Order: sequence, then structure tokens, then C-alpha cells
Amino acid sequence: MNTPDLLETLEGQTGPDPTTCIVVLHGLGADGNDFVPIAQELDLSAVGPVRFVFPHAPVRAVTINGGYRMRAWYDILGTELQRREDEPGLRASLAAVTALLDREVARGIPARRIVLMGFSQGCAMTLLAGLRYPQRLAALVGLSGYLPLAASTAAERSSANGDTPVFLAHGTRDPVVIHTRGTRSRDELAALGQPVEWHEYPIEHSVSAEEIADLNAFLLRVLA
Repeated sequence: MNTPDLLETLEGQTGPDPTTCIVVLHGLGADGNDFVPIAQELDLSAVGPVRFVFPHAPVRAVTINGGYRMRAWYDILGTELQRREDEPGLRASLAAVTALLDREVARGIPARRIVLMGFSQGCAMTLLAGLRYPQRLAALVGLSGYLPLAASTAAERSSANGDTPVFLAHGTRDPVVIHTRGTRSRDELAALGQPVEWHEYPIEHSVSAEEIADLNAFLLRVLA
């Protein structure tokens, strides 16, 4: 079995010898730099030093954008996000994100102190990889995204992460990943018994100050 190439990453930490890690997966066409400013707005000093890891997705042709090459966790074949999913691309990035989580564990951060987080495509990858990861993670955070390969989630979900808390947030005016895709994903996870904390905001495909505050409170709870 081939081992996936380790993703290129940016890193930062809030103090020496971090005991917690937050891995942040960016959206389509962005890169690891995208969420650095938002991470800097979080105040997690109460939980001790935190390492932030911001991986860069591979560069690939994206069908919906005319085949233009950009950083993407998987191809977008059309506007029907669920019916026309790039399963090979999703599963390749699943392996890459899993390898990145394994690396953080090997570096000394217990899986139970790792939060996997993502925006848009990064949210999809967070839910795909986090629910399947074989060790219990601290939490999953999905912003403005959806649950990919939903039909296979129940069969493939790791029992280790069956009770992992999930923070889901979505803009009610989102024209990219419409609000109902978010609520449907919330309901699909809830039907599996996954603990989901749902938040929605009157915004488009973006992140708001209120959302960051709610996320900060959630992280302090799950990492206490």
C-alpha cells in the first residue's frame, strides 16, 4: 500500500512545548495562509500552549472552474455537490489528512488533544477524515461546508469518534454551499448519534466575528 505524501504545512504555536494541536483545512483555491488571521483571533490561553497546523491542499484541475489548476482537496464536477462527487479525489485527500494527523500524534500530541477544523472544502474534508480517524479526536469543526460521501458515513465511521463533538456553522445567505446543505449535513450526523453543536449567521460564504467568538467558547469547552 502506498503511503501518501505528507502535505506541505505552515505552523505556529502559542507557546513552547504545545500540548494541543488544531489542524485547519482551507477552502477551494486558498492555501494554508487563509485561516492564520482567524486563528490569531482565538484566545485559548486557558488550555495551555497550542500548535496550529495549516496544510496546503494539492494543486489540481477543477472542473467547475474550467479546468483551471488551483489548490483543492478534490475536484468539483458540478453544482450538484452530492450527486457528482469526486470520490477518488476525496479519498486521496482523506489519506493525506489522516497521515497528517498521524504525524501530530507521533510528534507527541495525543489524538484526544487534536482538533480538526476546516472551511468549505476543508469542512468537507474535516468531516470525512475526522469521523473515520481510528483514534479519538478532541473535536471536529466544520465551517460553511457539508458532509461528503454521506451514504458511506455510517459504515465507515470510526467507533473511536462516535461521540466526538462537532461544531458546525453556516451562513444563511451562503450562495456557494447553500444553507440547506449545511442543515442537511447536521441532520445526517445527528441521525447517526453524533453530538453536533449547530450555529448559523446572517452571512454569505465567510466567517463572522460572532462565529469566531462561538468557536472560541466551544474550543475552550472541549479542550478544558
